[in-house]
Amino acid sequence: MKILILGATGFIGSAILDRLKSDRHAVTGLGRNVGRARLRMPDAQWLSTDLATMRTPEDWQPLVAGHDVVVNCAGALQDGLSDDVAATQEAAMLALYVAAKNKPSMRIVQISAPRGGAGAERAFLATKFRADDALAASSISHVILRPALVLGRNAHGGSALIRAFAALPLAIPLVHSDARVETVALSDVTEAVSAAVADLLPDRSDLVLGNSERLTLGELVALHSGWLGLPAARIVALPAAFAAPAGFVADIAGRLGWRSPLRSTALAVMAGGVGAAPDQGNRAAIPLLSARQTLSANPAGVQDLWFARLYLLKPLMITGLSAFWLLSGLIPLLDLDAARQHFLRFMGEGPATSLTLLTCLADIVLGIAVLVRPYAKRALVGMLALTAAYLVSATLVEPQLWADPLGPLVKVLPSILLSLATLAILDER
Repeated sequence: MKILILGATGFIGSAILDRLKSDRHAVTGLGRNVGRARLRMPDAQWLSTDLATMRTPEDWQPLVAGHDVVVNCAGALQDGLSDDVAATQEAAMLALYVAAKNKPSMRIVQISAPRGGAGAERAFLATKFRADDALAASSISHVILRPALVLGRNAHGGSALIRAFAALPLAIPLVHSDARVETVALSDVTEAVSAAVADLLPDRSDLVLGNSERLTLGELVALHSGWLGLPAARIVALPAAFAAPAGFVADIAGRLGWRSPLRSTALAVMAGGVGAAPDQGNRAAIPLLSARQTLSANPAGVQDLWFARLYLLKPLMITGLSAFWLLSGLIPLLDLDAARQHFLRFMGEGPATSLTLLTCLADIVLGIAVLVRPYAKRALVGMLALTAAYLVSATLVEPQLWADPLGPLVKVLPSILLSLATLAILDER
């Protein structure tokens, strides 16, 4: 069959694409940025499109006409610089359903979320559920799957954050450490999608995917510590009040394009635990791996330990670089006459003042740009280029600065390494 996967570059979507390709289907992956996915999986077709812009049936008509099944793995946790939750999860889906009604053979497999937990009033869940209800009320052949917290070989979002906390030494501070978390293996999700596509699940099914074992968040983090080969650290249960400031900071980062799993929506959902309420939804009648079985089936390597340890350091590295460049641009402005003295040795007063102001402005712009996700990579490259220019020019003009007791040039070298390290771990998927 010809299958279109929405959100095919994501954690779940990429695994589903790989599984359906192994089932010998003709698969097309749709995502906003598919360049790397196209290189990684060249045997699939790829479309680069933002779902938030596909709000009319006419936008969907060519895609519906060319495919037999649509698997929707797309989603957005919260509105942000590049995310529009309502447009992506509701408006685009309603337009898809209208287009699909004109093709009786079309089937839609919807990856949604369990009902009955906390945070249902948040846009993330509310828009998903309204789209689910519209699909259920339509005449379109469909299957709705509601996975709990998905664990797999790779990690993203909440599962990545759990690994990061699991790698903390000595003590692990957790809000909602007693919240119960239901998990499902990524392989079980892909198996269910494969069955839905093959018409092995009843039409119009609405199924919860989650192992019946519900660990507390603290127990799940401790389980991941053992998986990483680390000694168990003490879980420090923080009061729920700590969630608000953490969510506030993460929401600001979200507005700058960083999709932190600590945003207020995720914390609100976690407050009530992850999983379906007992009276909400039918359980899939297939055996599902527990969290321990899922991790055992995917042994950790040293790269997993590196990822876990770097995950929480990454935002600190970015903000640290931002502060460094902002201060290097702002401090000279406090005493412009002293700052331009180096240039006055080689040029007139006017050019020296202009060059000083120009370098300060460049530093400030880079310090701000690195905080904005779409510009972060270019900002890091700019930092490296500008630092190299500073070092080369200083070496040619004032080579004695290398021997200065305060080490103004030597101290620049660690900032180069920090920029390179940040650039190396900048990608999120």
